[in-house]
Amino acid sequence: MSFSSNVKEELCEIVPSARHCMLAELSAIVSLCGRIEINAADEYRLFIHTENVTVARKFFTILQKAFNISSEVSVRRLKNSNLYTVYVGEAKEALRVLKATRLLDESGDIREDLSLISNIIIQQVCCKRAFLRGAFLAAGSISDPEKGYHFEIVTPDRPKAEQVAKIIASFELDAKVAPRKNHHIVYLKEGEQISDILNIMGAHVSLMALENVRILKEVRNSVNRQVNCETANLGKTVKAATRQVEDIIYIRDNMGFENLPEGLEEVANLRLAYPDSSLIELTKLLGSPIGKSGMNHRLKKLSRIAQDLRGEKEENLC
Repeated sequence: MSFSSNVKEELCEIVPSARHCMLAELSAIVSLCGRIEINAADEYRLFIHTENVTVARKFFTILQKAFNISSEVSVRRLKNSNLYTVYVGEAKEALRVLKATRLLDESGDIREDLSLISNIIIQQVCCKRAFLRGAFLAAGSISDPEKGYHFEIVTPDRPKAEQVAKIIASFELDAKVAPRKNHHIVYLKEGEQISDILNIMGAHVSLMALENVRILKEVRNSVNRQVNCETANLGKTVKAATRQVEDIIYIRDNMGFENLPEGLEEVANLRLAYPDSSLIELTKLLGSPIGKSGMNHRLKKLSRIAQDLRGEKEENLC
C-alpha cells in the first residue's frame, strides 16, 4: 500500500471515546464527501460516496457508536476501483445526524459553517484534531516521504478551504490554499509541519515512519555535503600542488636550486619528490621542524621567485 493509504488505515482505527469528538470527525467526512437529498415530503437522506473503503468503514462505525444507527452500504464497480456508498435512508435518523453535526440548523436549513468562532462542533482542541482526521480521511492525501513532502486536503470551494486552513492554523501550522481545476486544496509542503499534522491527527506509527525517512535523508544530505566539500578541497590542493611543481621545475631549469635562499632548496626538492602530498604531510617529511603555515609560506616564496624569473625572461625577449 501507499504511504497515504497506510496513514488512512491507521486513522481509521482511531475511534474517539468522547461523543463530541465523534461528531466533529463525522461532520468533516459529511462536509467533504457527503451528499444530502430532500424528497417532495421534505424528508432527508444522507449519503457519502468514496472510493476508499477505509472512509466508508469509519463513517459506518461512527454512525453506529454515536447514534446507534446501522447505515446501509452499497458497492459499485468502477473502471479501476470500487465506489462505496454509505447512506442513512431513514429520514428521522438522517435529520438527527445532520443536526448533531451542525450541518443543519434549528430551522432545518442546510449549512456548512466550519468557522472556529461560531461552530461549537470544533471549539475544543480534541474536536479540532478529530475534525482534521475526518477531513483527511474524506479528501486528503500525503506523498511518499521517500519522494518528497506534500500533504493536502481537497475541498470543493475556496471558502471551505480557507476554513479548513484556519483550523490547521490553530495548531500554529502554516497551511496554504491553492486552486486546482474545479477545487481548492489546503496543503503543507515542509517535512516538519507534515510530521506535526500527523501527530495532531493521531497517526503516530506513520509519524515515526516519516521521521525515520527524514533522519535518513538528513544524514545522507550531510554526508553528501561533506563529500562534496572534501572533494572541492582536494581539487584545490591538487591544483595548488601542480602549480607549485611547475614553478619549482621552472626555477630548477632556469636558475638552479643552489642559488635559492636558505631553507627553500630542501622544500623545493621535497615538493618534487612528493607532488601529491598535502602541506601537513610535507611538514612531517621535512628535516627541520616547521608548521603548515611555514611550509605554505616557503612554497609561496618559491612561486614568487618563479614569477620573477618569468618576468625577467619576458623582458629579455622584448
